[in-house]
Amino acid sequence: MVEVVGVRFKPAGRIYYFTPEKHREYTYNQRVLVESQKAKELGIVAIPRKQVAKEDLPDELNPILQTATSEHLKKEAKNREDAAAAFSVAKEKIAAHKLEMKLIQVTYSFDRSKMVFTFTAEGRIDFRELVKDLASVFKTRIELRQIGVRDEAKILGGIGPCGRQLCCSTFLGDFMPVSIKMAKVQNLSLNPAKISGLCGRLMCCLKYENDVYEEARKALPDFGKMVVTPDGEGKVIGLNLISRIVKVRLLHRETPVDYDHEEVTLKTEAVAASQGKAKREKEE
Repeated sequence: MVEVVGVRFKPAGRIYYFTPEKHREYTYNQRVLVESQKAKELGIVAIPRKQVAKEDLPDELNPILQTATSEHLKKEAKNREDAAAAFSVAKEKIAAHKLEMKLIQVTYSFDRSKMVFTFTAEGRIDFRELVKDLASVFKTRIELRQIGVRDEAKILGGIGPCGRQLCCSTFLGDFMPVSIKMAKVQNLSLNPAKISGLCGRLMCCLKYENDVYEEARKALPDFGKMVVTPDGEGKVIGLNLISRIVKVRLLHRETPVDYDHEEVTLKTEAVAASQGKAKREKEE
């Protein structure tokens, strides 16, 4: 096992592991200076200390250099101020080069050894001339990074259909795989406008309760199945997966009846059970 500290670079960003300084204690949300991807960066402690199996870690772990000082925080604020000014310059350069791309964010590394320009675009963009132009203006290493619409929403933030701030921009470190099957399992409307987030993709929250719904699906008979109830045979016409209630239209009654899932049995299973009981009685 290896002792590590989990560090984020954004409030809802992915957690990266670093080796701690000897005899140094860390607290949650503490600011630290680390060596990351050949550049120094200020991060936020998300996991003060943790024992992790060596095989679950990368071959080389970068170190935490020191805890952040007031001077470090001032420099970070200056970097953000300069990045905001660079955003306007970069937009002008993009327009001048007539590139079909949308600039999302500009960031400086803490030591100002590089600038990252994050953008979205429909397809691939030849930005080689743009990079040269930006490098001549800012006199540092330039990196242009194309992202998808989900990453754009994570960076920009916003209010979701639920009225709360977007999950991806507040607490989700990584995007979870979401499929249309999850909406079907939860009996949600398949109208794209109702199950899509601000990014235009399926809402991340479809994943949150999906395991509960899938477990309930396994315990309950499916729509259209013939079942045996305390009041006789009938056909399943509705399911309440959360309450585990089965709505059955009985063969001898027009009005549907609600049953707890433990009160109904699939007809084939009920027949098999009765046949097995009769066979056992005959053998006795």
